[in-house]
Amino acid sequence: MESTAYAIEAEVEATHWWFVERRRLFGRMIARMGLPSDARILDIGTSTGTNLRMLRDLGFTNFEGLDQSEDAIRWCADKGLGKVTAGDVCKLPFADESFDLVLATDIIEHVDDDVGALCEIRRILKPKGRALITVPAFRMLWGLQDDVSHHRRRYRARELLERIDAVDLHAGQQFYFNYFLFLPILCVRTVVRWAGIKLQSENQLNTGMLNRIFQWIFRADVSTAPYLHPPFGVSYLVLVNRR
Repeated sequence: MESTAYAIEAEVEATHWWFVERRRLFGRMIARMGLPSDARILDIGTSTGTNLRMLRDLGFTNFEGLDQSEDAIRWCADKGLGKVTAGDVCKLPFADESFDLVLATDIIEHVDDDVGALCEIRRILKPKGRALITVPAFRMLWGLQDDVSHHRRRYRARELLERIDAVDLHAGQQFYFNYFLFLPILCVRTVVRWAGIKLQSENQLNTGMLNRIFQWIFRADVSTAPYLHPPFGVSYLVLVNRR
C-alpha cells in the first residue's frame, strides 16, 4: 500500500465506520469460537493495526502480527498494539502448526501467488485450527482503493472457494458483506474514475455526519449478512478449518 494511504488509515481506523463495524463483525465471529484468552493468534497483513486493536479489546493475550511494510510495523508500534514481525504471507516465518487462529483479512489479493499464500496459512495452523479470510469482491468494483492498496485482483465467491479447496482447507461459514452500499460504492468509484478525481485514499471521502450515517448502515449490514447470505457485496468472508 502507498505510504500516504497508510498515514491516512492510521489516522482514521479507530473511528472510521468501515473499520469500526468490520471489527464488530469479526469480533462476534471470533467470540463464538470459544477460544481461551491465551490462544495463539496471528494477524497477517496488520496494516496500521485495526485487527490487533480488536484482539486486544476482546481480551486475548497471545496475539501478534505480520506485515511486509515497515510503515505498517511502525504505525502498530506507535499505537502500542503488540509485536509485529516483518514477513511475506507466501513465506511465513513461523513453524508448522503454530497458531490456533489466523486472520488474513484483505491480504491474499495483494500477492501474485494467492494459492501459495493459502498453503502457508494452512501450514501454520494447528490441527483443527481456524482462519478468518476476507477478500474484496467483484471486479466491477475496482477503484482507487484497489490501486493505492496494490491489489492484484478482486474475487467472486466461487474463485476463492476453489483456491481454498485446492490447498485442503475446509470452508465453513461464508458470505458476502457490505451489500447495502454495493451500488453507491459502484457509482462513486465510477464517477471518481471518469471524472479523474485525485485522492490519496477513499478514506478521505468522509465527514463526521457521513461517518455516523454510514456506521449505522454498515452495522445493519454486518448484522444481517451472516444470516441472509446476500448474492453480492463489496467483500467476501469465509471461515476455514484445517482438515
